[in-house]
Amino acid sequence: MTYKETLFFIGQSLTINHEEKNKIAIEAQLKSNSVDWDAVVKVSTGHFVFPALYCNLKRANFLQYLPEDLVAYMKHITDLNRERNQKIIAQAKEINRVLLTNNITPVFLKGTGNLLECLYEDIAERMVGDIDFIVSKKEYPKAIEVLLTFGYETVHKQDYFYPEFKHYPRIHKKDGKSDTAVEIHKELITEKYAKEFHFDIIKNNTQYKNGFCVLSDGDQLNLTIIAKQINDFGKDYKTISLRNAYDVFLLAQNTSAKDAISIFNKLHAPLNNFLAICYEVFGKIESLEYAISQKTKSYVDTFYKQLEYSSRKKEMHYKKIYQKVLFKKRMEYMFFTIYKKEFRQWILNRFKDKKWKKHQLKKLGFKK
Repeated sequence: MTYKETLFFIGQSLTINHEEKNKIAIEAQLKSNSVDWDAVVKVSTGHFVFPALYCNLKRANFLQYLPEDLVAYMKHITDLNRERNQKIIAQAKEINRVLLTNNITPVFLKGTGNLLECLYEDIAERMVGDIDFIVSKKEYPKAIEVLLTFGYETVHKQDYFYPEFKHYPRIHKKDGKSDTAVEIHKELITEKYAKEFHFDIIKNNTQYKNGFCVLSDGDQLNLTIIAKQINDFGKDYKTISLRNAYDVFLLAQNTSAKDAISIFNKLHAPLNNFLAICYEVFGKIESLEYAISQKTKSYVDTFYKQLEYSSRKKEMHYKKIYQKVLFKKRMEYMFFTIYKKEFRQWILNRFKDKKWKKHQLKKLGFKK
């Protein structure tokens, strides 16, 4: 199987319990014994959907077509992820209780928000990185103070931090009993687009589920795409993240994806483009329909071309895009130094930092 065939097989397998045509097609492929399971493991692991793939194949009663040793391995990894997510939910409950006691209402975001909302039939489906939540700008300083007093500390021990626009530096428990870091947000997106999507926009649409405040399905769908397309520069690379795409697919069972992204101006094009490649990879299903335009057609064409690249060409292409992204970030740094005092201070601290200077000299080859 080529990378493209593997990607599409995994993508459509994630929908088989909702889309009958994909269920029929995937079962036929499984019966033909034409699946390269090594490739499937590699790609699904890289996209953080390995447990979700197992759960969907199990629910569809398709595990009978898989090698027994693979089923055992998939079950083991999924069980481990379920245990981790149970701990994450318990940690989120503790954070929620502590903040509510101090009259602060956290709105849980992304993977943790989806777990708390019970978006997944099995909590083991979602691989979660950090626990993310947002509070109002007014509550933001107090939320930080409360959790630091409660026993959290910054993950990286240093005297200064990058003046992050969206959130406080990652924190975790001092006692080491929790291995999941926490991000306290005051913004949802980078500064360039912040006026289109911020706390005051989402606060009136939030919903309460199981004692937690989470985003509405439409806002969560938008944030899921934004996390890939904007915050992780997906619009530049023109690639898909199956973890984000699977979340979008599930959220689109509860709300119209096309309507959800229609609230934006600048953000509409990059979000619509991601929806378009989700539509393609998941088998052109109705819930992921998007607004067709010449720009979106061009974006999808480029996405398909990249899937056919050789490993060498793909590496060179991504390196080229990375350099462009890096250049844009450096230009942004220069711009920030003009009007942001805290950014100028951060740069000054950087130049005074002996460890950082030593690291840079190593990168340049001047020091071993």
